[in-house]
Amino acid sequence: MTEVINVSSYDPKERLRSGRSYSTRDVSALKANGASALIARAGKGGKLDSKCTSFLSSADRVGMLPGVYYRVQRHVSPEKQADQFVAKARALKTSRSWNAPALLLCGDYDGDLKLSAILRFMDRVEAKTGIVPVAYLENSPELKLQTRAADAKTRARLTRAPYWLALYSHTSGDGPHFPAPGNPRNLVKQYSMWSDWSLWQYGGVSWENGGSKPKVYNHSRYRFPRFFGNMDRPLERNVFRGSPTQLTAFWQRHGIALR
Repeated sequence: MTEVINVSSYDPKERLRSGRSYSTRDVSALKANGASALIARAGKGGKLDSKCTSFLSSADRVGMLPGVYYRVQRHVSPEKQADQFVAKARALKTSRSWNAPALLLCGDYDGDLKLSAILRFMDRVEAKTGIVPVAYLENSPELKLQTRAADAKTRARLTRAPYWLALYSHTSGDGPHFPAPGNPRNLVKQYSMWSDWSLWQYGGVSWENGGSKPKVYNHSRYRFPRFFGNMDRPLERNVFRGSPTQLTAFWQRHGIALR
């Protein structure tokens, strides 16, 4: 599996040990530790992320594939958020002469959204770009109940988007209806929508007492270390289910062409 890092204005997080660091202007340490791509937050609920452009320019300079995600929230219309997302992606495309072939597009959907709102965001992005954005879902019992009950038409529309799965722990469940899935395959089954996952966010951050700590899946045949290589701080970490060559093809299929 191929390593992918995602970032936002919360990054870099605080240093927790000795080792290599990174900044918005220099992500070479991420590349040196094996990351092939960097997905930066473009915006959230109607507000743009101030670090997005710098992070992606730095990623491109060291040969990492660039991607963007937008955190879709219920208090702003899906169409308005999609329009802001697409405008940012287009601005990024013209901001530099890119080495990368494409800019991946992803929707990050809050757990209290209706499926209809998710589809409105997806449809708007596709109408403006021709791209079906990757779908990142929180581990939300509300979303799981909706996807299980979805009709055939809704399923067909939603599964056109690759599933970006989030699972940091094999022991964390979602209430009485959804016990701890244990592994990524079981989480796919809990949503009862996709046949499998494409990206898996296996490493995140636990916020405690005003600081951050690594929260990383480490169970059974999936043994991920708490830190990424020799990095000195927590990271949002993912794997792509495929080879580096397949990752590039995936980027081009679900991203805006950059050259």
